[in-house]
Amino acid sequence: MIPRPLHAAPADGRFVLGEDTALHADPGFDRAARWLRGVLGAATGFALPPGPGGIELRRDDLLGEEEYRLAVRPDRVTIDAGGPAGAFYGAQTLRQLLPADAFRAGRTATGPWTVPAVTVEDRPRFAWRGVLIDVARRFLPKNELLRYIDLLAMHKLNVLHLHLTDDQGWRLEIRRYPLLADVGGWRTESPVGSVVHGTYDGRPHGGYYTQDDIREIVAYAADRFVTVVPEIDLPGHAQAAIAAYPELGNLAEPLPVRTEWGVGENTLNVADGTIAFFQAVLDEVLELFPGDYVCVGGDEAPKSQWRDSVEAKERMRELGLRDEDELQSWMIGQFTEYLLARGRKPYGWDEILEGGPPRGTTVAAWRGWYGAVTAARLGHDVVVCPFTELYLDFRQSADPAEPVPIGSITTLRDVYEVEPVPPGLTPDEAERIIGAQANLWTEHIDSPRLLDYMAFPRLAAFAEVVWGPRERDFTGFEERLRAHERRLDAVGVEYRPATGPRPWQSRPDAPGRPRTRAEIDEEVAAWTANIVSRYGAP
Repeated sequence: MIPRPLHAAPADGRFVLGEDTALHADPGFDRAARWLRGVLGAATGFALPPGPGGIELRRDDLLGEEEYRLAVRPDRVTIDAGGPAGAFYGAQTLRQLLPADAFRAGRTATGPWTVPAVTVEDRPRFAWRGVLIDVARRFLPKNELLRYIDLLAMHKLNVLHLHLTDDQGWRLEIRRYPLLADVGGWRTESPVGSVVHGTYDGRPHGGYYTQDDIREIVAYAADRFVTVVPEIDLPGHAQAAIAAYPELGNLAEPLPVRTEWGVGENTLNVADGTIAFFQAVLDEVLELFPGDYVCVGGDEAPKSQWRDSVEAKERMRELGLRDEDELQSWMIGQFTEYLLARGRKPYGWDEILEGGPPRGTTVAAWRGWYGAVTAARLGHDVVVCPFTELYLDFRQSADPAEPVPIGSITTLRDVYEVEPVPPGLTPDEAERIIGAQANLWTEHIDSPRLLDYMAFPRLAAFAEVVWGPRERDFTGFEERLRAHERRLDAVGVEYRPATGPRPWQSRPDAPGRPRTRAEIDEEVAAWTANIVSRYGAP
């Protein structure tokens, strides 16, 4: 099964799921029971009414919140769990032990619906088991986003990081500032393939989630024990917001929503009014997203406009700041203090280390491993998402048929062999690594079908990394994956076959920009040079 449990021992016999099978759940486990009835009822036609004598979800206070013990015997199935999340993950494992047709949304098979007798003892290694989906570059319709929440839950992943705003689009309704979505939610065209080729499709692209959409998405995710973490990217990647409200920028002339990919020069200005504007935005964000974490970005913010800005220079003089990196940390600090005062945990990309990370910030370490080590040693919680291993928009092989091949090669094995805790940390520092995150950036992923291809089966490998034990066996994973592919087929995931892309998964119309690992490593070293100069060599 995927992800691999900590311990599984076979027993004699099989349990047969039938029309007379009942489902009993202890108080507090109703979400897991409701979910299990829904998916198994759809696939088998069995109602699984409340009552004894079949499947039992039971509380065991000696187990952790996400921990469970599943025992399958010929006469019953018991799932003991320390909390509702553990009961849900035990129910997910039970579904995986059934035939693959149990993953279909309608009844196509008559059974027998049998489960091998087994005892499974299981708990996750990391608390943060996340996936980022970039809906700013390519809007993902709500129903597709709900489908991905189901896929994350199926793999016992528990964080969906939604990249909601960027230069190329603003995807969230803010009622106080409606132009953010009405203007910032649309661009005139998009590049075809890598932007280096200079080809555009001439086709408007846009869309946004209403506040009721978000409430639905968040509630749907919560029922599957997935926390949705919103990202409002500041102070860079903000051209869509500036296009809607030009007073937020540094230039006199108005700007359109950006159509090019890459890092744009247009950043927010540092005026009090701009800070107040985005604090008002965050007021509405906090109402919509009840989870602990809110991402304020902080990544890839060019400082050239600040260097030319009288207002920015005056702000630096007033605050006694040495450079624009410290100015960015001060600005991010305005939002992190705002979040901390409201009981939330600020989350930002590792560029926030450059001018000194604001207090209480959890760091998403993406530019190699140095940022993760530095942040952990500074006492910050860290989510690792290294560029060359966990950016799933990178090509999967050297095959020229790979769709829109960009970056270096990130194979299934590369993902599976990631170790989230970097070497050289003390035990206390290693505790600061709270998990890992795989990132699906969508500049070059322009459809849900291509999103499936880039995500799977690499997300299945990632799920084992963040859930299962540190010691892993890729050959064994490949064997389990063959069975898991039948489940992916049943739920309709258009994953990448081990043999390479199918003809319709290739994109000869959208040329990419393949690069070598050495080129990427050199680029990452240049990006992190100012962190090294501040904190010392790794």
